[in-house]
Amino acid sequence: MAGTLTCPMVADIIRRMDFDIGPLLESWEYQPGQIVARKFVGKDGKEKIQLRVDVGILQMNADGRPDGKRPMGCASLYDHYQVRLRQYVARHEGDDSQFRLGPEDCAKVHFETMQYHQRVFCLLALDDFAGAIRDGERNQAVFEFVRKYATQDLLAPFLQFIPQQILVLTRGRAGLCLSAEDYSEAIRHIGEGIEQIRAFFAEQERAEVAEQCPELLWLDAWLKEVSSQRPISKRERLERDLQEAVQAENYEKAAQVRDELRKLKP
Repeated sequence: MAGTLTCPMVADIIRRMDFDIGPLLESWEYQPGQIVARKFVGKDGKEKIQLRVDVGILQMNADGRPDGKRPMGCASLYDHYQVRLRQYVARHEGDDSQFRLGPEDCAKVHFETMQYHQRVFCLLALDDFAGAIRDGERNQAVFEFVRKYATQDLLAPFLQFIPQQILVLTRGRAGLCLSAEDYSEAIRHIGEGIEQIRAFFAEQERAEVAEQCPELLWLDAWLKEVSSQRPISKRERLERDLQEAVQAENYEKAAQVRDELRKLKP
């Protein structure tokens, strides 16, 4: 048939095309144990993210569904299932009590969620904290959706990622605060993340293993680091000086510091 490529013609084209990305990999070194990512604008005009992995490069969209697909014409599978829920509720006079996600539904949603989860780590490595928060909050909403509409036996793949989910959201929120040099708010977010992980393990009746959770240990260490870097206020400095003066029994200096403290606004 005119205009149709025969098998030999296809094979010849494939032989002549250069699929070797070796030079690209050689110019962008993989670093074990680190997330190595970069952003660029693709030929379609959309921002992309590339992640260097040990055997190659992964590429995803920086916004929307990472793989760029629109399942059932929706922005994501999560959006599709929300449409199905609204349709179900409309048919059942506002009652969603019997709406259920089946095993295949949960498997598909979980696969999609992991795409967003992977992108969150890239965004954090690129200091795109707003983007990381966006994707983290999106996944948080998905977890709550699945917990509400799936049976308990289908939740395990989602539950095992909740500590990581709390970690990435905490890193995004605290990172955004630190970029604005708001140490107090960053410390508050980290503390909340720590308590959320502990509460999760308590809810799962596994409180005894919480303190060995890698995500919790990481946040504990980060809290100490950020706290040590936080610039102290004039009041805090004077209070420290007062304590040191009293301990050294230097009462003259202590009196002077007290006077300075009294002059400060409450």
